[in-house]
Amino acid sequence: MPVRDKGTGRAPRPDDGPRHGGAPGGTAHSAAARNLRWLLGNLVEEVPGVRSVAVISSDGLLLCSSEADGDDPAAPGERATGPGKAGGDLATVVSGLASLTDGAARLMSAGTVKQTVVAMDNGCLFVMAISDGSLLGVHASPECDMSVVAYHMALFVGRAGHVLTPELRSELSRSGRTDGTSGAHGAYGTAGNDQADPNDLRGSGR
Repeated sequence: MPVRDKGTGRAPRPDDGPRHGGAPGGTAHSAAARNLRWLLGNLVEEVPGVRSVAVISSDGLLLCSSEADGDDPAAPGERATGPGKAGGDLATVVSGLASLTDGAARLMSAGTVKQTVVAMDNGCLFVMAISDGSLLGVHASPECDMSVVAYHMALFVGRAGHVLTPELRSELSRSGRTDGTSGAHGAYGTAGNDQADPNDLRGSGR
């Protein structure tokens, strides 16, 4: 768990610390990439019940994940933010689910898919579209408040829509290929071109 600033009570932002260095293994190092990873880590740390988060590109590539690599777990007290095998698994599931729901939306002439929620005995899976065509996938515990998770996901989507520039997507894609964590394969269609609006979600929990 990240050390919180005693004055603000929040997790340190990426621009609070040194500008040099970064995660090993070919992980992207730009300020924009650090900012996106901070947003991911903050979503996991601040929203009760959220277990892992991943951002997946429109062609099914894992761009960024809060999960540690299954063969190289994070050190005690630390949270890995670079794509790993566990993050790749989440990306595969999210990409496949997005493809399925996109097909259902076309079949029903229902327009674009804004969000998808799957409730299971031992967990919940949330998928939400980001404005650039990429996806946000969240794995949460069964005890989570779904409306609160969806609300904070929508906030993330609004922020990530400004952060995920073509340059950053290219940087993260190159980093993922270098790490061998390409995630899911195959595009999921045109689902997710509309940015979610937090005001459209009920039960914000605030």
